Amino acid sequence: DERAERRRGRRVTEARFPRMKRLGDFDVTANPVVGAEPIALLASCTFLERGEPVVFLGDSGTGKSHLLIGTGLAACELGKRVRYVTCAGLVNELAEAQDERRLTRLVARYGRLDLLLLDEFGYVQLDTRGAELLFQILTEREEKASVAIVSNLPFSEWGNAVSDPRLVAAMVDRVTFNGHIIETGTESYRLASTRAKRGGKKT
Repeated sequence: DERAERRRGRRVTEARFPRMKRLGDFDVTANPVVGAEPIALLASCTFLERGEPVVFLGDSGTGKSHLLIGTGLAACELGKRVRYVTCAGLVNELAEAQDERRLTRLVARYGRLDLLLLDEFGYVQLDTRGAELLFQILTEREEKASVAIVSNLPFSEWGNAVSDPRLVAAMVDRVTFNGHIIETGTESYRLASTRAKRGGKKT
């Protein structure tokens, strides 16, 4: 039991979460768009066994990153190898590796993870090189290991983040094939919570 606990702790540290968020703390009543069924799916981590992708779509403040991190934490507690990274952070890391001629090793390392958590896709526009590097990671993991990705853009607007239409189509194909699409809606949970604390007054 002690060894298992140390292993779980090590997995959490290696995942590099920016903060701790548990699925059990997600307020389904505050955001009924999500519902209990997707939460149960994420908590079970059964999609990992089949290497299925998960995509969280919704506006800012609707709980996408909470669900992403919570899913990763649930996987860590099962002893899975997890890594959290923003899309911009990952692209920068890959570009540096390419410049230093160690890209192949880095892509392979990302390919060995049980779950890769990609946050903030669409928040920063990717140039052609960055989009191609990100695509390498998605291709490396396709149908072998799960990717969970967060975006504030619907699929129809992913072209705003990646200018090459063929690359966009291929990315969407990679992250939706046998995937789970979880929409978190458009009403900001954070904004509603802040207003409630202030007695409903708008700022």
